[in-house]
Amino acid sequence: TGISWDSLADRYEAPTLDPKVHAALTEIAEAHRQHDRYSRWSRLPDWIELTALGRDWIDLLVGAREAGITLLPDKIGKGVIHLAPEPGHFGLDIAPTEAGDLQVTPRLSLPDVDAASEGVDPFDNTHPDHDQINLVGDPPTGWFRREGRDLRLGGFGPDVDQAANRVLTHGPLTIPADEWPTFVVEHLPILRRRATVRTAESLEVPDVVPPRLHLNVRFAPDHLTVLHWSFRYGPRETPLPVQFSDHGRAVREPAQERELLAAIPDHDTMPSLWQSTGTGWTLAATTSLSGFDTVAFTDLLPTLEADDRIEVEIEGEPVSYDEVTASPRIALGTSEQTDDRDWFDLQIGVSVGGHDVPLGTLVTAIAREDDKLLLPSGAWFSLDQPELHRLKSLVEEARSLQDKPSGPLRLSVLHVGLWDELVEIGVVEEQSARWQQSVAALLGVRGDHAPEPATVPRALQATLRPYQEEGFRWLSMLWDLGLGGVLADDMGLGKTLQILAAALRAKERGELSDPMVIVAPTSVLATWTGEVERFAPQLSIAVLDRTRGKAKVPIAEAIAGADLVVTSYAVARIDAEAFGSITWSAAVLDEAQFVKNHQAKTYAAMRRLPARVTFALTGTPLENSLMDLWSLLSIVAPGLHPRPQQFRDEWVRPIEAGEDPELLAALRRRIRPFMLRRTKQTVAADLPPKQEQVLHVALHPKHRTVYDRHLTRERQRLLGLIDDFDENRIAILRALTVMRQMALDPSLVDADAYGGLASSAKIEALVEQVTELAAEGHRALVFSQFTGFLKLVRQRLATEGIGHAYLDGRTRNRATVVNTFRTGNAPVFLISLKAGGFGLTLTEADYVFVLDPWWNPAAENQAIDRAHRIGQTRSVNVYRLVSTDTIEEKVVALQQKKRDLFDRVVDDGDMLSGALTADDLRGLLER
Repeated sequence: TGISWDSLADRYEAPTLDPKVHAALTEIAEAHRQHDRYSRWSRLPDWIELTALGRDWIDLLVGAREAGITLLPDKIGKGVIHLAPEPGHFGLDIAPTEAGDLQVTPRLSLPDVDAASEGVDPFDNTHPDHDQINLVGDPPTGWFRREGRDLRLGGFGPDVDQAANRVLTHGPLTIPADEWPTFVVEHLPILRRRATVRTAESLEVPDVVPPRLHLNVRFAPDHLTVLHWSFRYGPRETPLPVQFSDHGRAVREPAQERELLAAIPDHDTMPSLWQSTGTGWTLAATTSLSGFDTVAFTDLLPTLEADDRIEVEIEGEPVSYDEVTASPRIALGTSEQTDDRDWFDLQIGVSVGGHDVPLGTLVTAIAREDDKLLLPSGAWFSLDQPELHRLKSLVEEARSLQDKPSGPLRLSVLHVGLWDELVEIGVVEEQSARWQQSVAALLGVRGDHAPEPATVPRALQATLRPYQEEGFRWLSMLWDLGLGGVLADDMGLGKTLQILAAALRAKERGELSDPMVIVAPTSVLATWTGEVERFAPQLSIAVLDRTRGKAKVPIAEAIAGADLVVTSYAVARIDAEAFGSITWSAAVLDEAQFVKNHQAKTYAAMRRLPARVTFALTGTPLENSLMDLWSLLSIVAPGLHPRPQQFRDEWVRPIEAGEDPELLAALRRRIRPFMLRRTKQTVAADLPPKQEQVLHVALHPKHRTVYDRHLTRERQRLLGLIDDFDENRIAILRALTVMRQMALDPSLVDADAYGGLASSAKIEALVEQVTELAAEGHRALVFSQFTGFLKLVRQRLATEGIGHAYLDGRTRNRATVVNTFRTGNAPVFLISLKAGGFGLTLTEADYVFVLDPWWNPAAENQAIDRAHRIGQTRSVNVYRLVSTDTIEEKVVALQQKKRDLFDRVVDDGDMLSGALTADDLRGLLER
């Protein structure tokens, strides 16, 4: 027809053929390109040799004929091509020789030809009835024979390969008669899988032995088991791999091997025995099992051994594995085998059903979220037990508290809260006497090991209230143990008196050879001096209210002979080196919220004071965040939570985010031994009630217009700054302060622009209130953050003829001003929040006005408590003046969040909220 092989691939001039015909011819051409490297990039020849089509050329010809193509034996086309229906195979004939030996004759078995010429060797070219059969390829892939004008073609199976070709080439081989038994047992089974074997009837040949699955098991220490799988054909045959491949098909029985593998649990049941092939799973030839994989295999092993088709060979002794269902037993103990007397070695022993459990292994397994643990003995048990998970978290916490977490597990008495939780889940077996005494004292346990409660010194010139005596005993107990603490009583409950009682006791016991240093705000130094003279005149006191540079007297000389040294935070910070050169029996930090910022210099100076014990006095141990509390505890109990970032990550963030309700309870248990907190509501039954009320004050119309215009202009700018809160913190707080001043009186921001705008509605409301109160004989304290606003109030009171006193941070004669108000008749005392937040007792007033809310409610509470404290006989009324529809209303809402946090952590409240954040500031700017 003129069609060439090459034209079939020409996309432009390809012949028009039936699609089936075209596909069959193209498949032949492509097979030639694949198997003839010279034709891959050149034109195909006109004639294609069968040897260039690969082993499957017979299938290509069958496909061509089925597509409708006529196959011709020559160009004339008068003959017929016959395609053998079955492939030929490699065969062996075994027969005895006249000498008594055995002869093995190789042959090629051609089913199509053998059936027509029975008893005739088709490869014998001397036979007169037919032409010789010729082979295609080397090794042969098929055969052909001329039969007159016809041509007969056939293929070979995969058993006719290079090895078979070599045997055919070498011809017959002889097996000596005495080697026949060995040949039959060791070699004949392999030959039968490799070739079609025909034996003479006189020969006795055993049946073919089916394949066996062989398993070698080696048990090693530490629950390690090594498995090696293989197939065996014959009694002493070389192992064959379990991964089956086409290359070994002629000598193996794939169907029988698959049947044997079906006896092994599949991948879903025992994944450790299998490996991926990319498309499925195959049994791994060699596998190392450990842990519970070994346990699972040991359970499977008896089933494998009982299967006659599987040969199991075992090396080593397997361990007997058993589940233990008994509850774990946790034993605790402490000893003093440590160089640091403040630390004790902690022993924790865990056993289950009489089996010891290594603590490190247990903690690691739980951390990995394992559901069970295997012991060296072979016993195993479930880890899904609450006490084990609790033990793990407590052990990790104990390690985090040590300087060297990798060393022996140790605890300080500071960690008594942690010890108490350990005791709850374990049994205390043995502990040192010193540890027992310290723990019993801190936990308030009565018994043989608890110390006797301290006795109030007779020299104290005051009668302590019951709660004050309790506080004195608590301080004395900590003193005796060499530990510090936070006395966090409400304002006005006599924290100073409790400290002085403890100091007197120490003096009577001869424990003030080194003086006690008291650090307080400058404004309350005189208060400490007066309290010492009033309640404990036996204590000698030295007041350091100037730096050593100004005083020109060395610190050792200035404090010589003093029992108590009273100084200010400013002096102690500036003279930190001098104060650090003295050994103090104790350090007392009054109004300790001054050191809440652990990154400030004042905090650093107080932390470095070389005092045997340190006490912090504050009614507000927590103002903004739990980190305030950490700052205090890091000074009074520096080993309790030694690392600020770790405390922030593990406690502050989860608690303030409300993520872990149990964590807050755990924190309170930790700090309880080192913080004593009593509120006026719970201990001062004779204190009159405190009534609090918010007075909403509407701005004057002109004031409203100015405020709204300023708010609109500033809101978008501030919202942009908040996106990078830390970087823009100062600018943000400055802008918010301006907005708070705008809510009070615009003239505070710009006197020239807004000085004649209108009088402040708050001042009008205040004047109205105090005028009425003065007429009724009441007296009021008036607080504001802004001295500029207080001066506007002062001017208005003077205009109205209302008597008043005034105190801010610049007032020089502070004590005189305070005493004048206390002994005089002025109905109003104007006080800046910063100057009057502490150190004052003003129970002569029974009304308190807070003119501008501050987002730290603790500052307001301190101011209010100037009037609501021990000695007050009348009900105290508190009014917070809040400008309607301004930032002040947002501040009041923020205050409540912070009160909730304080109540939750310190006062057992019911709710929890966070500290001042970027989100809080966004809330302040909402419409």
